[in-house]
Amino acid sequence: MSIVLDLGELGPADLTVGPSALSELMASLHVLAEPEHHPEAAGWTARAAAAGPELRDELSVFAPLWARYRCRLFFPRTVPLASSLDEELAAIAALPVEDFVELVAPGVLGTNAQPVPPARELRAGTAAAEDYARRCLRRSYARGELARQLVAAPLELRDRLLAVLRTADTAFFAEDWRTLRPPLEDHAREVRRRLTILPQPSAGGTPVSLRSPADVLAELLPTAARVGPGERIRLDKLQIDEVKVSPRPLVLVPSARVWPHLTVKNELPSCVVVQYAARGNAPAGQLTLRDLHHRLMALTSPARMELCRHLLGEPITTSELAARLGSSEPQVSRALRTLRDAGLVRSTRDGKLVRHRLATDVIQRLGHDVLATVAR
Repeated sequence: MSIVLDLGELGPADLTVGPSALSELMASLHVLAEPEHHPEAAGWTARAAAAGPELRDELSVFAPLWARYRCRLFFPRTVPLASSLDEELAAIAALPVEDFVELVAPGVLGTNAQPVPPARELRAGTAAAEDYARRCLRRSYARGELARQLVAAPLELRDRLLAVLRTADTAFFAEDWRTLRPPLEDHAREVRRRLTILPQPSAGGTPVSLRSPADVLAELLPTAARVGPGERIRLDKLQIDEVKVSPRPLVLVPSARVWPHLTVKNELPSCVVVQYAARGNAPAGQLTLRDLHHRLMALTSPARMELCRHLLGEPITTSELAARLGSSEPQVSRALRTLRDAGLVRSTRDGKLVRHRLATDVIQRLGHDVLATVAR
């Protein structure tokens, strides 16, 4: 399962990179709402919760908007990007009511598997609004209540949401953002440098970029890969979609808090947005779904599990393993190859001998890797 971004006809000038305070605030609120999914941020979560205990009830009301689906309202809608959270919140305050409803309604429902009526139909008393509210309620009581308020009084809901975001900014985010923003801006500058257009002497001075947008995305996103033909990138997610970006610009939003999630927002005609964990804010060696599958499948065999128990101690040769297990060396070699290909066994040469040992650090991480890969 994956999302494929078709970047054909997209030039370096069509790619915007930069942090967004509002998107980072949303990612932070997601961590606060679902701390069990983000054990790596436990220390920050405790400090942020202690800084704004009075926010707890209001944040729980709006939590569906920054759950896994992520409401489109919190992502850049135009380029150039806003320079501050105040500017982004002012833009929300200035939205026409139908535009606000259009952006928020899918986030309240929290899935793209079901269609959301156009904003003009989501008015109190209409059949479309009542059906929409029922569908949200079936997903959760919190979503049902938000849907009811959105339909009945969208401007009041907008003012209440803005008040919550401003209070969260005062309580903990403003101080956090002062620390997070500089490295994210440095990261964005480095990405823009990779896309810099230089003259090509061999082509008579024709400008060319150092790397194509597809090359840059493949380098930026650890679980992304180029797929041919053309300028296409496959993003490893538990979704299936193909997004043609051009003629829209692509906006890349690096984040310090979004890991392990990778978010693609394709709803608006103005731009496509990808929010991702900037390097240095995500563990190295993130697994793809295929890698995770290989590791789990490698451990489903009782024979390979028995072999792992012997590999847990000192390094051991294939012949000694065969003698311990009462198996032939070819059988043991095949089992070792499966475990090694999955990254669960490391083999080192010692003169004429090859010794094998269980990669215990990989086994220990597997539980967290499963959660991180599924959450992406």
